[in-house]
Amino acid sequence: MITADQRNSRSSADAVAETLQRINRERAEDLALPAERTAGDEAQMLLTSAHAALDITLELTRTEQWSVGIGIGTVPLPYGSNVRATSGAAFLAARDAIDRAKKSPAKCAVQSDPDSELARDIEPLLELLILLRGRRTANGWELYDLLSTGITQADAAERLGISPQSASQRALVAGLRTEEEAVRALANLLDRAHSGVVTDNALSAEEGTS
Repeated sequence: MITADQRNSRSSADAVAETLQRINRERAEDLALPAERTAGDEAQMLLTSAHAALDITLELTRTEQWSVGIGIGTVPLPYGSNVRATSGAAFLAARDAIDRAKKSPAKCAVQSDPDSELARDIEPLLELLILLRGRRTANGWELYDLLSTGITQADAAERLGISPQSASQRALVAGLRTEEEAVRALANLLDRAHSGVVTDNALSAEEGTS
């Protein structure tokens, strides 16, 4: 679950509508329900996987327009007709997370309901990744965006008009391999944190009926 709040919204144009349109168009398969504006300059997204939640978090924080709270927790079935009509522990966790995210250097926070040591460990690692990305140059992002389309580094070098060696150096400086490994690891950790919360809640429910 993601709650995102537009930064400096009083002094900048509204970015919520355009962002929601893009996410709902490009990420439809990753959304349990269409992403929606919930209040003012705030948007909520109920994701189908930890990897999708991480990808969208990185997309939003890259723009420096958003504070992002990731909420880990259960969402009872059936879902409501839309995000605003849906509730659960994940929504409460995301609310706590967005409040802390606004004060974070990376403008991102992770919260679990019930509280999880693993979720607390994920937050500083995600913050490091976001801050690493924040130091990336325009040249580094240019290569990153090309590689994100699925082409090889050699093909990206050709499109950029640089040598393969220069592309490799640019990738190294931009930390692209480091990011790739970090994203994989963080997605796995988020998935484990979510699975742990679901298991804990299931066990609690069983104990309550015994």
